Amino acid sequence: MTGKINSVLKVMLEKTSPEKEEIDKIQEKLKAFLEILNKNIKKLKISCNVFLGGSFAKDTVIKKENYDIDVFVRFDRKYTKENISTILKKALAGVKNVQEVHGSRNYFKIKANGCIVIEVIPVLKVNNPKEAENITDLSYFHVQYINKKIKNKKILDEMRLAKTFCYANNVYGAESYISGFSGYGLELLIYHYKTFFNFLKAMIKINKKEKLIIDIEKNYKNRRNILLDINTAKLNSPIILVDPTYKQRNVLAALSNETFSRFQNVAQEFLKKPSINAFEKKKIDFEKIKEIAKKNKNDLIILKTATDKQEGDVAGSKLIKFYRHLNDEISNFFEIKNSGFEYSGKKVATYFFEVKRKNEIIKRGPKVSDKDNIRKFKKMHAHIFNKGGRIYAKDKFKLSIKDFLNKWEQKNKKIIQDMFIKEMRVIG
Repeated sequence: MTGKINSVLKVMLEKTSPEKEEIDKIQEKLKAFLEILNKNIKKLKISCNVFLGGSFAKDTVIKKENYDIDVFVRFDRKYTKENISTILKKALAGVKNVQEVHGSRNYFKIKANGCIVIEVIPVLKVNNPKEAENITDLSYFHVQYINKKIKNKKILDEMRLAKTFCYANNVYGAESYISGFSGYGLELLIYHYKTFFNFLKAMIKINKKEKLIIDIEKNYKNRRNILLDINTAKLNSPIILVDPTYKQRNVLAALSNETFSRFQNVAQEFLKKPSINAFEKKKIDFEKIKEIAKKNKNDLIILKTATDKQEGDVAGSKLIKFYRHLNDEISNFFEIKNSGFEYSGKKVATYFFEVKRKNEIIKRGPKVSDKDNIRKFKKMHAHIFNKGGRIYAKDKFKLSIKDFLNKWEQKNKKIIQDMFIKEMRVIG
């Protein structure tokens, strides 16, 4: 089996990197943009330096449909009390197709062409990571660390394999609607395990009840010290990966148990049945889902939802939050056999729910001592029973999933609005 895996990985190594023509086009667009930016910086006499970040800076970029290039503008410490996003906005005068993205510190997206987006991020120049005011202030140290540690082309290749695999299986990205592995996190994991194959073998053995802790630079004496020193809110992920550049940070804090479980499943499947297909971008096959639901004699509904929030992480987080809320609401009346979420990257997402209707629904009523509300409850429900000092009703349920959601939508318009969902439409 190891021979088959090596054979697949050898083929994939040739496919993980973008074509030379793509790289040339990216560099051409980047060069033209940097000329304008640096000219404006000089004209405005801004004390800062510009550096390339992300995968392009570390030579770990993978072939994708779209490319995001991270450009960091590192402002001198004298701007600490100023809004560096506002200063950067002035330095982008004359640049076309600029979109301001709102966040803890605003940054800018520039659509260079259909598949190339340059993200321009303002950061503060700090000498010590502890001085960072924003997580992006650490990016400079991350680039330095990887470039200093990784000189071997083979490990860079292994990093690209890991990124391609995770991207294909929708577990790549620290955004809240993905809750997956960050690029920097994958780079560190491959640096630690040496190969993609070793990485997969290690990951499938992890029991989420007993968190895996990785401290590459051995900044701590023991496990207990790590758990005490890192912020408790950042310890919920199944893997605690101590940032080599700032030991009090968990690089994989965004990785959720749900996403990690999906990753473990696809990793295990690949190790059992190695295939190039495991590295191909996964999209929900709605026709296949329809066939399976029909074969299982289950109801299926496919919904298109939209938000009015800013596209990207903000819109994605709102859409997946609503998906999870809807999942909980549906599960009160149906057994959910299968469900899924697919985000377009803009302001729209598609959900599906394959369900089997529950014939009876148990509804919780008032305590037996609450006589007035018991009388009202009995008028609304035919079959009543007493359990643990409380009244319950056993009601028949006959609605289809489509009829249920129509009624639910009418009844919960305020909740839908408060969750920033502007459209919920059945498309299948």
